[in-house]
Amino acid sequence: MKISPKFIQIQIFYMKMKKISIIREEKVPIDRRVVLSPEQVLAMKSRYPSIEAVVQASKIRCFQDEEYLKHGLQLSEQLEGADILLGVKEVPIKSLIANKTYFFFSHTIKKQPYNRQLLREILAKGIRLVDYECLTDAEGQRLIAFGRWAGIVGAYNALWTYGQSTGAYSLRRAKDCFDYDDLKREYPKVKLPALKIVLTGGGRVAQGACEVLDAIGIPRINPKAFMQQSFHGPVYTQLDMEDYHAPIVDKPFDRQEFYRHPERFKSNFLPYTKQANILIAAAYWDPAAPVLFTPEDMKHKDFKINIIADITCDIEGSIPSTLRPSEIDQPVYDYDPVEGKEAPAFSSDSHVHVMAIDNLPCELPRDSSQDFGEMFLTHILPALMENDPTGVIERATIAAQGRLSPRYQYLQDYVDGKE
Repeated sequence: MKISPKFIQIQIFYMKMKKISIIREEKVPIDRRVVLSPEQVLAMKSRYPSIEAVVQASKIRCFQDEEYLKHGLQLSEQLEGADILLGVKEVPIKSLIANKTYFFFSHTIKKQPYNRQLLREILAKGIRLVDYECLTDAEGQRLIAFGRWAGIVGAYNALWTYGQSTGAYSLRRAKDCFDYDDLKREYPKVKLPALKIVLTGGGRVAQGACEVLDAIGIPRINPKAFMQQSFHGPVYTQLDMEDYHAPIVDKPFDRQEFYRHPERFKSNFLPYTKQANILIAAAYWDPAAPVLFTPEDMKHKDFKINIIADITCDIEGSIPSTLRPSEIDQPVYDYDPVEGKEAPAFSSDSHVHVMAIDNLPCELPRDSSQDFGEMFLTHILPALMENDPTGVIERATIAAQGRLSPRYQYLQDYVDGKE
């Protein structure tokens, strides 16, 4: 049987993968997460004894250097000998090492302008870039993500924002809690009146948000009851895509058509803005899909939402008050619907208070890192070490040997600065 040069090249790539480095996060603002905890690095080495693992020292990582050393792991600043470098966020251009294989969230596949030069440098240095966001099974389902933790922290921050805006209670910030168990100790402090919370989405992010709302004891009701009934205490409803979208042409909602052609649909979300006090936005938004509501809608006297926790944080996206990401240290800014402009946080009761942190899992870095590491060990490491039999790594490889992979050729004009 004749073996293709491509197959030989892939075999060589996987046979040589022996030294794996856990790199420190250098992006600003800081990110304390890590791909693998000390115990998980040991589990990786136990499963594949040929792997040599080293950890780059870090003063900010949620697992301290001493924790890795106590597990007998090596700390090293010398990354040139590594075959694979595992990070979380984008690696600064100045730190990229030529001809290496990197795993990180590159934030380039949507042609994000702020990372154009990063992708150019990756191509120029012949780097193999594997993006976690693109690691999927054969059906296109993501195999690894921080989504649950974004939902958990996002929902908690929505309730923290309510407490700050009303003075009804005071919660510790998630970032100031040691871990998730510590965060849960804050739940009994939440005292809500008869208000309504609307949550969009049905994926990992929304499930994480539901986890918090359910644990606090806020009853979940169906959308019809949410719209038609009054309640003596707080309630929330979870909307899936068909609950607030409808075909432009009068016909039944078709989920697959919505995935393929979101531009053929209109938003039916506006009635919820006349009932809900808090919006937790946890649904993926396609730029071709309709927005939830417009700036003009927000000026209307019937628009009741005054707290928006935009976990998705799409700037100029589905929610017009999300003018920019907020930061962990300053999680909220106000949106003045009359002026259509940002205002200082909690500066007026007539404003909408916006929580739009775009790196929410960083507030619970130990838990989110542990969860992420388990997914890496379960779904990604076997593909990495066993010749990628189902194409998991291949589908997520954006660039290699100075070229965009065939699946990502659509990024060429982005790289060339033509769009």
